[in-house]
Amino acid sequence: MRARVESFEIGGLPVRLRTMAPAGRLRDGLAPTVVLVHGIGMSHRSFARTQRILARTNRTVAVDLPGFGGVPPVGRAVQVEELGALVVEAVRSRGAGDLVLVGQSMGTQVVVAAARRHPQAVASLVLIGPVVDPARRTLLQQALDLGRDTVVEDPRMNGVVLTDYLRSMRQYVRELRPMLRYRLEEVVPTLTQPVLVVRGDRDPIGRRDWAAALAASAQRGAFVELPGGHHVQDRQPAAFARLVDEFRRVQTTEDVMTGDATTGDAR
Repeated sequence: MRARVESFEIGGLPVRLRTMAPAGRLRDGLAPTVVLVHGIGMSHRSFARTQRILARTNRTVAVDLPGFGGVPPVGRAVQVEELGALVVEAVRSRGAGDLVLVGQSMGTQVVVAAARRHPQAVASLVLIGPVVDPARRTLLQQALDLGRDTVVEDPRMNGVVLTDYLRSMRQYVRELRPMLRYRLEEVVPTLTQPVLVVRGDRDPIGRRDWAAALAASAQRGAFVELPGGHHVQDRQPAAFARLVDEFRRVQTTEDVMTGDATTGDAR
């Protein structure tokens, strides 16, 4: 299955989309689109294995944010709220319907900001290894935890991290301050969409107490651990893809049941 790759600008911000879907669904505006948003310094490559599996049954779009994954930098820090708006507007400009937003690391902040700004467009969210833990909101603590994670990840993923970081260093440095300042724990409780928090059971960045508390704070939250580190979606692509599919189906069923009860439809 080959990806359709498109690079363009939205509001002066460059972005790249990699769309993979079952035959005939590259521009499916009816079924939900699963959108994959990488973390700081990373690219679509952190979701490559997961996207291939999800795309067997879903329309999927992996996003490369400004300054990352070979997308040109913009010469300034882009705030998390700007990135959230960019993701929704870029994906919907290509004919998407409802969005299931999946973010990893800083990508969790981006998708939460997107859901807050565009509640009608976002059906549900999946947060992998969320940042930043309020108990570890310093650059030194984050750097130490990132170093610890290299021991957990396999050599292939460490290679992806290293090469992605090297080519995105200018934008990486600019985005550190917005990432450290964004208060995920203040925004998640305000969301009306279902939120699934996923972490690797050996993740030193998205630690268990923090991730579980974040899920518990959501109006409709769930928490799952899988074996692995911060990039658990890469370590466990099949298991993670099943989680996303099951979460999406359960939420769709619950929404239909709620709608029936509200309207009095006795189907």
